Amino acid sequence: MTNFDLGGVIVATTLAFKEDPKAPGGLAVDYDRFAEHCDFLIANGCRGVGPNGSLGEYSSLTDEERRKVVQVAVETVAGRGLVVAGVHGVGWHQAVQWAEHAKEDGADGVLLLPPTIYRANRAEVVEHYTRVDEVGLPIMMYNNPIDTKVDLVPDLVAELAELENVVAIKEFSTDIRRVLEIKERCGIDVIAGADDLLFESLVVGATGWFAGYPNAFPREAVEIYDLVKAGEIERARELYTGLVPVFRWDSKTEFVQAIKLSMDIAGNSYGGPTRPPRGPLSEAQRQQVARETRHALDFAAAR
Repeated sequence: MTNFDLGGVIVATTLAFKEDPKAPGGLAVDYDRFAEHCDFLIANGCRGVGPNGSLGEYSSLTDEERRKVVQVAVETVAGRGLVVAGVHGVGWHQAVQWAEHAKEDGADGVLLLPPTIYRANRAEVVEHYTRVDEVGLPIMMYNNPIDTKVDLVPDLVAELAELENVVAIKEFSTDIRRVLEIKERCGIDVIAGADDLLFESLVVGATGWFAGYPNAFPREAVEIYDLVKAGEIERARELYTGLVPVFRWDSKTEFVQAIKLSMDIAGNSYGGPTRPPRGPLSEAQRQQVARETRHALDFAAAR
């Protein structure tokens, strides 16, 4: 699996909902709009899509909805890019089930957190990844100690990288030093995970970007990535500087609501509401997201 290429911008896709009083939280998954959004991202140069991540509100979905989301993504992308499905679970038994479904439904790889409901110890984390490794799909590990309270530190990453199908790690510790240390310890790809550390991560050697805000700014995101990879660092920094104020919402608690609002303001793809238990932004938050989104749009348009 060492030749599995995760370069480029793979977007952790948001998920559209529509009003339905019979659905959980009064909102049903809008699969048609989700398909349109996946197509929009691929058409604007993104390398692939990542359904059923946190941005996809996977924890609020029924089992049937969660599986169908991956099926719709695979059908829509239709080989034009990668589909990296989130298979997070409270334990390895659930994560293995979701990975098996992803494999059956045609996903190219999986994104995998450590166990999500408790603070697993090192041995439990190793078993978690070992069990999912046996499914046979490429695995992008996901380090998000802010939410999971489990930190995939570089020496643990190196141990997990010995598994046959572990090919990459999405790094969201916000410690930029991790990129080089992981690369020094093992040969897997380090993928930028925090939008507001994208430029810094790419400059020091991140291979790709598993991204949130490209849901709203796909063309600009791809341009930043391509400029860095082409060595045009100053041009990349200039574009990134104009967008990073709104990108910072990717690292805040209300990142799903903020990114969906930015999508609606940008007007190219539907964001819409979040399903409970996620509630709406406060009025002050809405105004700030709107202000920073419009600033980013004006900046991009003026270039």
